[in-house]
Amino acid sequence: MTPSGDYIRTMSRYNQWMNESLFRVCAEMPDAERKADVGASYRSIHGVLNHQLLGDRLWLSRFQKTTFAPASLSQELYADFDELWSERRKTDAEIERWAREMAALSEAELSAPLTFFSVALQREATLSLWHAIVHFFNHQTHHRGQLTTLLNQAGRDFGLVDLLWLPGVEQPKP
Repeated sequence: MTPSGDYIRTMSRYNQWMNESLFRVCAEMPDAERKADVGASYRSIHGVLNHQLLGDRLWLSRFQKTTFAPASLSQELYADFDELWSERRKTDAEIERWAREMAALSEAELSAPLTFFSVALQREATLSLWHAIVHFFNHQTHHRGQLTTLLNQAGRDFGLVDLLWLPGVEQPKP
């Protein structure tokens, strides 16, 4: 079962909406608090934000057949928060463009194999393109869950995070 074009576009919009919302909350924090090692998978809030960007760029490079070769999955791309946020916005815009392209693909094109080098497994892997797309969006949600937990533990209100409340999704009353 391949994802529909609506799914791909909706998940891309959700990614951008959530990233912008969570970066706004993080911008209110002192840099030292964002970078404090709190024992999370990528040490800190800043580390999780960095990893999310790294992961998105890695997957985009696979989808677009370009080169992005991080030293590790925990590599810090940007130490400066404002630069990280600026690059997050650029990458989210690129994801939006990519999602429009993917949404136009046929079921056969989405079922085609995608072969890539897995940094996590340190070997080549092959998945159907649609499976990789679903993983791409699921991976984003997974790490946003970690981020919201860290923000909650830091006493920060990050608002609504459910896909249900993505602006424009709720149906008008009859």
